[in-house]
Amino acid sequence: MIAPKNHDREAERLELLESYAILDTQLEEDYDNLVLLASEICGTPISVITLLDKDRQWFKAHHGLDVSETERKYSFCGHTIHEPSNLFVIEDARADERFHDNPIVVGDPNVIFYAGVTLKGASGLPLGTLCVIDHEPKQLTKSQLSALKILSDQVMNLLNLRKKKMELEKANKDLQLANRELDNFAAVAAHDLKSPLNNIITLSNCLKDVYAPKMDDEGKQIIGFIKSSSETLKKLIEGLLSYSKSGQYKMEDKTNIQLADLQQTINELFGGQKECSINVTSELTEIRANKVAVEQILINLIANAIKYNDKPKIKIDLLIKEENGFYEFAVKDNGPGIHKDNQEKIFKIFEVVSEKDRYGEKGTGIGLATVKKVVEGLGGSIHVTSQVGEGATFTFTIKSPIVLESSLT
Repeated sequence: MIAPKNHDREAERLELLESYAILDTQLEEDYDNLVLLASEICGTPISVITLLDKDRQWFKAHHGLDVSETERKYSFCGHTIHEPSNLFVIEDARADERFHDNPIVVGDPNVIFYAGVTLKGASGLPLGTLCVIDHEPKQLTKSQLSALKILSDQVMNLLNLRKKKMELEKANKDLQLANRELDNFAAVAAHDLKSPLNNIITLSNCLKDVYAPKMDDEGKQIIGFIKSSSETLKKLIEGLLSYSKSGQYKMEDKTNIQLADLQQTINELFGGQKECSINVTSELTEIRANKVAVEQILINLIANAIKYNDKPKIKIDLLIKEENGFYEFAVKDNGPGIHKDNQEKIFKIFEVVSEKDRYGEKGTGIGLATVKKVVEGLGGSIHVTSQVGEGATFTFTIKSPIVLESSLT
C-alpha cells in the first residue's frame, strides 16, 4: 500500500477548508440527494462526499456506508486531489500496487472500484472529492464520468453558498453591533453634553436678566447669540437622544390602540394650535401595534406638517387603513409641498432642506430620520408624495399582527 502524500500547499488547503465551517456538521438533504443521484447514474452501491482533514477523511454525505469518517492514510481521495485532471479512476484496486493490500480494499467496505472528482475551492485548492465506489471491478462511460463532474460542481455550489451565507450573516451581525455601538455613543455623548449646555443657557439668561442694563448693544447682541446657539444645540442633542433610542422599539411589543383615543391624544398635544385642524379618518376602530412607536411617528409627522406650513389655516388629514397584512397611515397637509429632488433627502439624518420653519427656527435634520428608523424597525416603510405648492402626504406602513404572528410561528 502507498499512502497519499500531503498537497503541495497543504497548510493553505486546510485553512481554506476550515473557512467553510463544514466539518462535523449534521447531514443535510441537499448533499444526501447528490450522492444518491451519483450512485444512481454510475450504478454503484456506494457514493460519498469526502472532505480531507489533516489526518482523516470526513464524509459530509454518504450513501451505502455506515461510517462518517476514516483515516486519511487509507483514503483513495487523498490520491485524487493530486490528479491534474481532477479525476481519479481505479477499475480494480486489487491490481494496483497503491491499494492492493489497503485495509479498506481487503476488508470492509471492500473498495474494488473507485472513481472520484476533486472538489476545488478558491485558487484551485482541493477540499475533498465526490466519489463512487463498488465492491467489484467496473468501468464508467464517458457520460457517467461527465455527470459525476457536473454533480461535483453542484457540491461546490452548495459549499460556496453556505460560505457566502455565513459571511453575509457575520457582516450583518458586525453591522448591527457597529450600529448599536454608534447609537450608544450618540446617546452617551448627547446625555453628557446636556448638563453643561443647560448651565450655559442658565448663565446666558442670568447675564441677560441681571447685567443687560449695564451692557452696550454689542454686548447684548453677543448674549443673544450665545442663547440662540445654545438653544439650537440643545435641540440637536435632544434629537440625537431620540434618534439613538428609536431602534429600541420592537414589532413584538403590541397593544390594542383605540383610534378614538389616538385622536384624543393628538388633539390634546396640538390643541393649542388654534389655526390648525387635524382630522382622523378610518374604517377601523382599533389597531394592534407598538403604541409608543406609533405615537412618536405621528407626533413627529404632524409637528412637521405644522411647523413647515405656510398657510394661515393649517389643515392636516390622517388616514388609517389595513391592507395586505399592513397598517397604512397617511399624513396629508396643505403646506408648501416638497420638491421632488428633496423627497428622499429629507429622510437622511442631518439633511435640512428648509431654511426656517413657520416660527423662524431652523430644523436639525434628525426628526424624519428618526421616524424612518422607527418605521423600519416595525417592519414597514415610509415615503412622501408631493407637488410644490400643493402640500405633502407622508405615507408609512407597519406590519399588522396577522403578518407578524405568522412569521414567528
